[in-house]
Amino acid sequence: MKVLASLLVVLLIGGMAYVGGGKDPSRVLLGVALPYAAFATFLVGIVCRVLKWASSPVPFRIPTTCGQQKSLAWIRSNPVESPAGKWGALARVAMEVLLFRSLFRNSRAKLEQGPRLVYSENKYLWLGAIVFHWSLLVVLLRHLRFFADPVPGFVLALQKLDGFFQLGAPPLFISDVLIVAALLYLLQRRFLDSPVRYVSQFTDYFALFLLLGVATSGLVMRHFAKVDLQGVKQLAIGLAVFSPAIPSGVGPWFLVHFTLVSVLLAYFPFSKLVHMGGIFLSPTRNLANDSRMRRHVNPWDAPVKVHTYEEWEAEFRDKIKAAGLPLEAD
Repeated sequence: MKVLASLLVVLLIGGMAYVGGGKDPSRVLLGVALPYAAFATFLVGIVCRVLKWASSPVPFRIPTTCGQQKSLAWIRSNPVESPAGKWGALARVAMEVLLFRSLFRNSRAKLEQGPRLVYSENKYLWLGAIVFHWSLLVVLLRHLRFFADPVPGFVLALQKLDGFFQLGAPPLFISDVLIVAALLYLLQRRFLDSPVRYVSQFTDYFALFLLLGVATSGLVMRHFAKVDLQGVKQLAIGLAVFSPAIPSGVGPWFLVHFTLVSVLLAYFPFSKLVHMGGIFLSPTRNLANDSRMRRHVNPWDAPVKVHTYEEWEAEFRDKIKAAGLPLEAD
């Protein structure tokens, strides 16, 4: 039911956009009002999330490391796994963001006959995740050609490299194929892996179907339902400079794609997809493991009146002495 409900919601959004794409009032709503509202929701949601994370107290270091901490000079330390300074912590964050380092070392546990618990590698999940994220980055950079005039040189070079194989006319971009393949893998993983299927919620399937809808509608628009690219660029630049106008060449399929992108943008800050920003504020990644090198005092620790041992011994001195127990003061 969760799978069908999420799929139907995405299909309903796309169907409404396709039907509304042929009517002028709906075209203004889908092409102008919705993207502005989605972008505003995205900005406010991201800012609120980041401020909430940034204001969360981190009174002590959380050293989740797999390498030797820096201590004595003759003991070799691991500057990335257990960084002693900010540059090592920066390298650890960079490797996490660019290479998904912790996911690469991810393992899975399975109970087999015996019974015995068997640990095994889970590299397919890492491969699917890194292919999806890097392909998404390439797709986003390619779309900059719609928002800039003239188009930056690196965007043209990236577009040429992405369509290197020249399969068909227009060329089939490698990133388009890879992002769909990666999303299909992540989706079938939730179908076929029973532990993952058990914990999957409506929101998990909805995010995957929404991303698939964005990718497939873009492919359909590029290779089957032709769209006036000049009109699309005119609309994109008009939205960017707050002077929107919807050209007549912008058809229903573009509005389907644009509507799904707008829904994804508005949904992003309130979903699990927002982990993109959270990784930079993760204390297990961005803090140096230097608790042996300097003392960290909790800045939120309110002053508390303490009762030291010396005070306790002085208070109960007679009773302790009567019981025959030793006294440090003596």
